Amino acid sequence: MNPRVSLVGAGYRGVVRPLLFRSHHGDPEGVHEQMIGTLARLSRSPGFVSAARLLAGSRGAPVTVAGIDFPGRVGLAAGMDKDGRAVLAWQALGFGFAELGTVTAQAQPGNDKPRVFRLSKSRALINRMGFNNAGAARLHHELSLLGVYRNNDGAGIPIGISIGKTKIVPVEDAVDDYLTSLDLVIPHADYVAINVSSPNTPGLRSLQDGGALLTLLKALVERAAGRAPLFVKIAPDLTEPQIDEVLAAATDAGVAGLIATNTTLSRDGIDPAEQSLAGEAGGLSGAPLTVRAREVIGYLVSHTDLPVIAAGGIMTADDASAMFDLGAPLVQLYTGFVYAGPALPARINALTRRNR
Repeated sequence: MNPRVSLVGAGYRGVVRPLLFRSHHGDPEGVHEQMIGTLARLSRSPGFVSAARLLAGSRGAPVTVAGIDFPGRVGLAAGMDKDGRAVLAWQALGFGFAELGTVTAQAQPGNDKPRVFRLSKSRALINRMGFNNAGAARLHHELSLLGVYRNNDGAGIPIGISIGKTKIVPVEDAVDDYLTSLDLVIPHADYVAINVSSPNTPGLRSLQDGGALLTLLKALVERAAGRAPLFVKIAPDLTEPQIDEVLAAATDAGVAGLIATNTTLSRDGIDPAEQSLAGEAGGLSGAPLTVRAREVIGYLVSHTDLPVIAAGGIMTADDASAMFDLGAPLVQLYTGFVYAGPALPARINALTRRNR
């Protein structure tokens, strides 16, 4: 192991993470907002960027997926940087791509607080954020000011943007709602992720049903033609017949790939000491999702030729390696990054370099 990476990992686990987890009276959402704000400010400092790159090292092995040249195989998952405030920081922290969002056509506050719960013994999070974001128009404005556009222009790495349904928009009007977001964000996106799988927006997961999903995807693929490929993000709670419906709709509509998985409604794998939090509504992420995410990835890869970006339960470099072995060309981090810090993308990058 690179001694710099080991030092970064030890420093994060021993000093930075305990301080972060205790700040804001232990409120995970407050910690998250502080971190994104800090990274947004630091990313404008050449000194920070240079130092972060030195510690993070190489981004790892490049790969081309859906016509996009990714300089590394580990990316940031949607939800971490919803409004793109820290978009200039992720390259320096070792990520080969970053997915912003999920954003909606209309700005919305999300669900009532508290809405994020940290389960440290389980190495997990439960969230019921509800697509809180400043809106697709605001993201378009901010990325324009930062000079971030597709083809690695501005951020230095490919940028994906996840779009979802505005909560107050009826499901039957979802197509127009998604199209509004797509038109606003697509100038800045190397790919657009269609989020129909968050458990925290009423009725959203019904859009994974074959007929509804096909109608939505056909409209989006037609609108995005020649500009950016589309990926569909699915839930880990689907049965195999339901996954087959998603695959049929995605193939028929002509999407470029899949992202699996989103958070789960299951509470399997929570440490007995944290069972009091199991009753909190929302999606569970982190180590309890590792096994199920692998099962879904394995099923998808064996049943479609579409590329699959693996997300969910990737807490170690070995977890990422398992996803690569299953056939996923790319992985994304969220909860694993929260618990392991910037050493995790560095370790995954080192693994991909060794296995080239």
